[in-house]
Amino acid sequence: MYQQPEKSRWTGRVDSVSDERAFRLHQRIRLLDLSQPLAPMEQAAALIGFACDEGVRRNQGRQGAKEAPAAVKAALGRLPWHLPQGASIFDAGDVVCVDGQLEQSQAELGKAVARLLRSGAVPVVIGGGHETAYGHYLGVREALGTDARLGIINIDAHFDLRPYDNGPTSGTMFRQILDKDKQVGYCCLGIQKLGNTAALFADAQRYGCEYMLEEQLTAGPMEAAYEQIERFASTYDGVMLTICMDAISAAAAPGVSAPSPFGLAPSLVRALIRRIVSHPNTISVDLCEVNPLVDEGGKTVALAAAFCLEILLHLQCLQGGPPFKSGLSGGS
Repeated sequence: MYQQPEKSRWTGRVDSVSDERAFRLHQRIRLLDLSQPLAPMEQAAALIGFACDEGVRRNQGRQGAKEAPAAVKAALGRLPWHLPQGASIFDAGDVVCVDGQLEQSQAELGKAVARLLRSGAVPVVIGGGHETAYGHYLGVREALGTDARLGIINIDAHFDLRPYDNGPTSGTMFRQILDKDKQVGYCCLGIQKLGNTAALFADAQRYGCEYMLEEQLTAGPMEAAYEQIERFASTYDGVMLTICMDAISAAAAPGVSAPSPFGLAPSLVRALIRRIVSHPNTISVDLCEVNPLVDEGGKTVALAAAFCLEILLHLQCLQGGPPFKSGLSGGS
C-alpha cells in the first residue's frame, strides 16, 4: 500500500528562514506524490520508504524494521544541507506492507523505483528489512530493460542466498534474483565467516559471487576494495547498491535484526559508500535493517541518517552529472 509523503514529518531546528547556508534538510525537502503523474527531473534524488519487516519475521529475526523509514527520515531532516546548488531532494512517501503481503509489497516498491528512474530521479530506498532489496531490484530491472547488465553491490555481513522453497524472506532475495536473472552480477563487501554457514559459502561460489570478508576490509588497504569496486561497477550497464546495517559493528549499530560483534567500522562503510555512489554507473541505493525498537540511544537510526546524507552528497547526478537514461522506456 502506498502512503503519500507528509510535510509534517519534516521538522527540526531552524537557525534562519532566509540564509540558505544555515538550512537543514527539513527546510529544503520537497514532496513527491507517486500517485500522480511525474514530470521529468534533473539533479534530483527521491527518498522512498519500505515499511516492511515481514521478511525478517519469516526469517525468524527481530522485528521492528518497518518503523525505520519514519525514524530515519526524521533524523535525516535534522542534518545540515550541504548539497550543491540545483540539487533537489524529494520525499516520495512510503510503500507499506499490509497483512503480511510481502510479495505484493515488493512488486509495488519495484513499480515506484522504476517510475522514479524513468523520471530522472535517483531512488534512495529506506527499508525495512533487507527483503527491501528484492523490490528495489524489480524496479531497477524494469527501468533498465531485460537486456541490460545489472551489477548489485551489497554491503552486508551475510550473503542472503538462502533457499526459498517455503517462500521469500529477508535472507533469500539475492538467490531469488540470481535464479531469475542471468544478466546480474553480485558482489558482497563485509561478509563474516561467523554469519554464514559453509553451505552458503559454497552457494556463493556456485553462483559466481564476488566478495570480500570483513577481516579483509578491516586489515587490508582500502585500495584493494576500491579496485574491486571500480572493476565490478565498470562491468555493468547499471549498478544498484544495497546496504544492510548489520554489516556494522554492534557497538555502533546495535539496532538491527542480527547485531555483528565483529562488524565494520562506520568510517570504513562511509568510505565504501562514497566510492560506490560516486561511480557513474550507480543508479540507485537502498539502506536496510534499521530496527528503532531495539536501538540503544538512537545510535543506529542516527548512523543510517548520516549514511543517507553521504549517499546524497556523493551521487553523481546531484553533482550536476547526467541522469541515468540508457535502457529506460515508457512514460512515468
